[in-house]
Amino acid sequence: MNPFKLSHQALMCANVADKIILVEQLHNLKNQQALDYQSPYPIESVERPGIPDKPILARFDSMPTRKKSDIGFIQTIHAICHIEFNAINLALDAAYRFRAMPNQFYQDWIQVAFEESQHFQLLNNYLITLNYQYGDFDAHNGLWTMTFETDYDVLARMALVPRVLEARGLDATPKIQKRFETSKFKPMVELLDIIFKDEINHVKIGNYWFHSLCKQRALEPMSTFNQLVIKHIGIELRGPFNLEARKLADFSDEELDYLQAQAR
Repeated sequence: MNPFKLSHQALMCANVADKIILVEQLHNLKNQQALDYQSPYPIESVERPGIPDKPILARFDSMPTRKKSDIGFIQTIHAICHIEFNAINLALDAAYRFRAMPNQFYQDWIQVAFEESQHFQLLNNYLITLNYQYGDFDAHNGLWTMTFETDYDVLARMALVPRVLEARGLDATPKIQKRFETSKFKPMVELLDIIFKDEINHVKIGNYWFHSLCKQRALEPMSTFNQLVIKHIGIELRGPFNLEARKLADFSDEELDYLQAQAR
């Protein structure tokens, strides 16, 4: 079976339930070693992946401040659910787009797509118990914007999507858990524990491939990363950083020092 065709089909599928089914099928084929990673398949730029009509997407800076109320907590749950839905597409695009990589690269990102789909379902199912569901609130599209902007090079993608955007989840999760701990939405603490452990490994996968590509191209990792941050983000990375979690995700001591300097 052609993993690139299947990844692209799942990526472009706009129906949420169907997308999850396609990701599960892709994951099962990966586990059965039924995918041919040498298969030809055209590569196209994807400005907009398959997404449902709702949530309505708004600019990040136009999103309203969430109130310290029950509805504010529910909106936070929805926002995290939206991040996990986006993360499915991020992983699928990595598996589809970049060719001539080792088989393990594709297997890693198919696995990530599957785990992100599991996270999405955990959160959406919890929303449903609260009489809400994914799509009930507006959301932003910042994660995909960076994915689209780095479609020209697998090294840029590995540098900035897992190691910057997804790693922000490692920084933010403990604080979010503390807020839920003292609310009526305490089940979120356990759900976020599950997601947090998986996300450490997802960032670790990004770190592995970033450093592998730097070594292959004889590039110095720190200066390469800094140049890409300047090119695509243009400002210093925002702290504070969860250095302990990032270390578990295989950030080097030099990289952690770089982040601490950014946070000052």
